[in-house]
Amino acid sequence: MLRRRTFLGAALVVAGLTFAPGANAADHPKVVASFSILGDIVKQVGGNLIEVTTLVGANGDAHVYQPTPTDARSVAGADLVIVNGLGFEGWLDRLIAAAGYKGEVTVATGGLEAIKIDEEPEHDDDHGSEEHADHAEKDEHDDEHGHHHGEFDPHAWQSVANIRIYVANVLASLTKMDPANGETYAANARSYLSDLDALDAEIHAAIDTLPESRRKVVTSHDAFGYFGREYGITFLAPVGMSTESEASAGDVAKLIRQIKAEHIPAVFVENISDKRLLQQVARETGAVIGGTLYSDALSEQDEPASTYVKMMRHNYRSLTAALGGS
Repeated sequence: MLRRRTFLGAALVVAGLTFAPGANAADHPKVVASFSILGDIVKQVGGNLIEVTTLVGANGDAHVYQPTPTDARSVAGADLVIVNGLGFEGWLDRLIAAAGYKGEVTVATGGLEAIKIDEEPEHDDDHGSEEHADHAEKDEHDDEHGHHHGEFDPHAWQSVANIRIYVANVLASLTKMDPANGETYAANARSYLSDLDALDAEIHAAIDTLPESRRKVVTSHDAFGYFGREYGITFLAPVGMSTESEASAGDVAKLIRQIKAEHIPAVFVENISDKRLLQQVARETGAVIGGTLYSDALSEQDEPASTYVKMMRHNYRSLTAALGGS
């Protein structure tokens, strides 16, 4: 049984932040978030007091994103830019420089305990690594093409516990930018944290119904390490952290052998990834395609993962349905 975490009432841990004056007092402050999941979290805290622009939208792949002139204009006119960090947005520094933005850039993952790349769960682990990395508050460097070569796994949002840190950092940033509305931002954060508490308990309870022998699945890319560490499922993937990686024939063959040997029951496609490789794996192994998981992006409004809470609920329900939970 995995250890539960009680979120409500815990102190918000935030780094000291400084802002130059300049939030637009006449209009709602303009906040730019790098991708859809983060944009939703910012909206939950900011409510109707801020105007949020999300650069990489619904069903978009931030690993391979190419910024547009419209993005540059959004960044140039922003009062605050909020990013995931941990090397996730390899293209963002160039965009900020091109836009001439001189304001604050808040790293939403600042202060959380990140998974080191070399501590990712091995394919034959039952529950993934329990080891934590040192605090990671800065982006790691990416190459000129934006490929992720950082030290840490950037997909920290896949654990609800980590979203407490995101919320704390977003709250601190908005309050520094717009102190007159600080109490409202804090009230919004408390309400959202209550929702996250309920969601986290819901996921733990559902995953606990899965037999130990059925807690391994295959996904398109290696985006679920934090989910695995928190909730006790091992995720295997033919490619690494970034969707720009390509699986070698040897890697795919090794994965197929493992699925057959260990009777891994389900393969899941992702909303941001090409489905053909995993469809091939499913055909060759007899594993069931358990549905679509949302890894790095929310869905459109008329789809099942249009907010972070809906995304996590959809993902755990899809997993438990395919793996035999209740």
